Amino acid sequence: MRKQFTPNERRALAEKLAVNEQYLYQCLTGRRDMGPTEARRVEVESGGVLTRQMICQKTWQGIWPELANTKEAA
Repeated sequence: MRKQFTPNERRALAEKLAVNEQYLYQCLTGRRDMGPTEARRVEVESGGVLTRQMICQKTWQGIWPELANTKEAA
């Protein structure tokens, strides 16, 4: 199950990660995918709160096929 972020949580997290809040929103809602390098940085800097699967919903399986068998893939 994916965590739902309130707008305030999303804004605070975007600020902490130094990414545009609307861009983060678009990635979390599947409208856009982050680039692989940025997605990995966001995953690490968020302490895993955001995963690559959450912010690259359309492309993560092709970029990181080794993640297909993880619990976040479900």
